[in-house]
Amino acid sequence: MSGHSKWANIKRKKAKVDAVKGTVFSRMTKEIMAAAKRGGPNPDLNFRLRLAVQRAKAENLPQANIERAIRRATGQEPGVQYEEIVYEGYGPAGTAVYLQILTDNRNRTAGEIRHIFSRHGGSLGETGCVAWMFQPMGRLVVEKGARSEEEWLDVAIAAGAQDLRMEEEQVVIMTASDQLDAVRTELERQGIVMVEADLTQEPTTVVTVEEKDADRLVEMLEMLEEHDDVERVFSNAEFPEGTDAEGSA
Repeated sequence: MSGHSKWANIKRKKAKVDAVKGTVFSRMTKEIMAAAKRGGPNPDLNFRLRLAVQRAKAENLPQANIERAIRRATGQEPGVQYEEIVYEGYGPAGTAVYLQILTDNRNRTAGEIRHIFSRHGGSLGETGCVAWMFQPMGRLVVEKGARSEEEWLDVAIAAGAQDLRMEEEQVVIMTASDQLDAVRTELERQGIVMVEADLTQEPTTVVTVEEKDADRLVEMLEMLEEHDDVERVFSNAEFPEGTDAEGSA
């Protein structure tokens, strides 16, 4: 399993922990507000909002909360306003880290994120310092079923996807960022069960992390993931088989 795939698995496990802690509702609400503020309140005309609402419903966020978040974002109801920011930096072993942030206090968030980086031997960088190492893409996770890898490749390419990765019980299908909705629609039309659908940042180059740095890097990524203002964490780290990080969660 590649390091990037491993980190995706870590994030899915962390999402379950977040749900137990009760922070996931707050994150979903902020994401809905940011999407509605940028692209308008109609999910049919605003793809980002549609994705945010779908994720919120999957996490059992009440419909009333979803509607309230949209009204707040569009000025129909008073409430805290959130700002979208991208933070970039370097982790242990020179790994690139790309963060998508939603905050109501830029200065507070910057200080806290900078502290997490420095505490683990990393550094928060300038805008653009690592963005060039990532490519925006769409990511779909579907149930594998009985299809072989060759059969899945045929299905994915026919639907307009660019690549796929087989996992134990699921298939990860990658698309161009502007084709995510179209590919998802086509796969669902064929009766394929969708587990996740999201816009992501795929690393174009990876950095192999030695065992001495692996635990420290995973701890840093987990702390960033747990921060209330961090919506997405992306890294180009690759953990070799057999390192302690392979078993981290």
